[in-house]
Amino acid sequence: MAKKQFKAESKRLLEMMINSIYTQREIFLRELISNASDAIDKMYYKALADESVVFEKENYYIKVAIDKDKRTLTITDTGIGMTKEDLENNLGVIAKSGSLAFKAENESKDGHNIIGQFGVGFYSAFMVADVVTVVSKAIGSEEAFKWESKGADGYTIVASEKATIGTEITLRIKDNTEEDNYDEYLDEYRLKAIIKKYSDFIRYPIKMDVTSQRPIEGSEDNELETYTEEQTINSMVPIWRKNRSELTTEDYENFYNEKRYGFDKPLKHIHISADGAVVYNAILFIPENTPFDYYTKEYEKGLELYSNGVLIMNKCADLLPDYFGFVKGMVDSEDLSLNISREMLQHDRQLTLIAKNIKNKIKGQLQSLLKDEREKYDTFYQAFGRQLKYGVYSDYGMNKDVLQDLLMFYSSTEKKLVTLDEYVSRMPEDQKYIYYASGESVERIEKSPQTELVSDKGYEILYFTDDIDEFAIKMIMSYKEKEFKNVSSGDLGIEADENEATEEEANDNKELFEAMAGLLSGKVKSVKASKRLKSHPVCLSTEGELTIEMEKILKAMPNSQDVQADKVLEINVNHDVFASLKAAHTSSDQEKLALYTNLLYSQALLIEGLPLQDPVEFTNNICKVMV
Repeated sequence: MAKKQFKAESKRLLEMMINSIYTQREIFLRELISNASDAIDKMYYKALADESVVFEKENYYIKVAIDKDKRTLTITDTGIGMTKEDLENNLGVIAKSGSLAFKAENESKDGHNIIGQFGVGFYSAFMVADVVTVVSKAIGSEEAFKWESKGADGYTIVASEKATIGTEITLRIKDNTEEDNYDEYLDEYRLKAIIKKYSDFIRYPIKMDVTSQRPIEGSEDNELETYTEEQTINSMVPIWRKNRSELTTEDYENFYNEKRYGFDKPLKHIHISADGAVVYNAILFIPENTPFDYYTKEYEKGLELYSNGVLIMNKCADLLPDYFGFVKGMVDSEDLSLNISREMLQHDRQLTLIAKNIKNKIKGQLQSLLKDEREKYDTFYQAFGRQLKYGVYSDYGMNKDVLQDLLMFYSSTEKKLVTLDEYVSRMPEDQKYIYYASGESVERIEKSPQTELVSDKGYEILYFTDDIDEFAIKMIMSYKEKEFKNVSSGDLGIEADENEATEEEANDNKELFEAMAGLLSGKVKSVKASKRLKSHPVCLSTEGELTIEMEKILKAMPNSQDVQADKVLEINVNHDVFASLKAAHTSSDQEKLALYTNLLYSQALLIEGLPLQDPVEFTNNICKVMV
């Protein structure tokens, strides 16, 4: 019996394939089961073309059997089988796919599609086996043949015996080493888990002898006996291939839980059956709660990806934009271009089309929630609103048009989250800007001195309490031709009745403000009479794009530079405190003026939540005033 050499590849290629192409050894079982499913599909196609062949689906199955004593794992199918030439051509040439050639010759019919694209899947068996034996009998043949190989050194093909049509692949599982435990591939529970993970939706039953226990009949002590029975391991019919009219909300929730997409109940599901430029099915879920690691580097976004019911990737990140990374679910398509290991996708037009369609479907579902089920959308937004804002900010605002209508912020007048569209629809005709205020919490913002003038005018203010809020809004810049304006900005665009009087006060007290600015040199850009303050004596405003809240956030970042907002100290000239300031300046009491100036500046810092440079000096200054 002469040993033949592999025709196309060298020992180095086989070793590279085994060690490099597949990232997980357990993939071998997926590949062998997929090949077995292909073989049964070929029998189906044969029946379509040959009236003498009858295809009765209940007679076709895949059997997985374990022999721990012999250290063998056997995968048997009742498919079309292989002749000697088939064994030579399909197994004797690495990277030769019989399925791909067969698929090219036969159009897909009745939902039966050949999975295989490459001829390397079979050789993944050598990741766990030191000997692989294939015994096959082809339909219409009286002879069976045995193909056997120990790896890259070659293979043999000899005549054999097999009573039924089909193929039997036997793997002699490797012995354990210090680093690797191969016994797991002889464990029925481990094999069941692998089958459920990768091949649960293969359309033919995958059978296996499973060990169970049951009470012994007539036993008074509830003794148990161990018995073995043949069970079908896979579900066969995937939920996404069923008609939506057949499915209930409970069915989708059960699928969500079975796939362990989350411990919560999904807020909403999206069932897609696309049949156009690209054919695919998908079931997507919008979760109710934020995963514990969602805003960490450890979180991995992506959808499960199937090719004709066979799991190809656990997390296909390319199917979801980052801003919709919270979505869970799966996609199944026969139009995907897979790489040689079937573990990773090649970037192609089909994948891009699917991802684009999924993005639009998710946005449409969120808009529907916002419009028709506001309470559910509020729940969603509390969990994932921050992610949408990050999406607006990232990529230099490239996605703002997709996301801006989904954003919500707390309203000063409505006392709840509102959309930008809702805000603009309520704006008075004389209101020029969309006003917002930033702070650590709603409660702190409501007490902010800077909101007084805008609130007194009856204008609505959006409260920004997330660190990303103001950065995101800077990217949007304007909404429906209305620009955003921070209530701490120098120019609020409000023509107050007192403006002329304030300008006059500013001119009258020019020397005082210049003196105060001198005392605060390096801390503020200027000191001026305030147009916005009503009851509070002092506040800080800013000039330029960088606000105080943005300064705080940037300074909190690792390796941050010493960023500074251009601060302006605003004084309420109608407050009693100003009279004391003016008196100190008029009497040339420089010590008292410096004391009051520093106290007011420290007060303004505290209102903004900014740290005092010298808390001890601040407390001493308070004591001086009290004495």
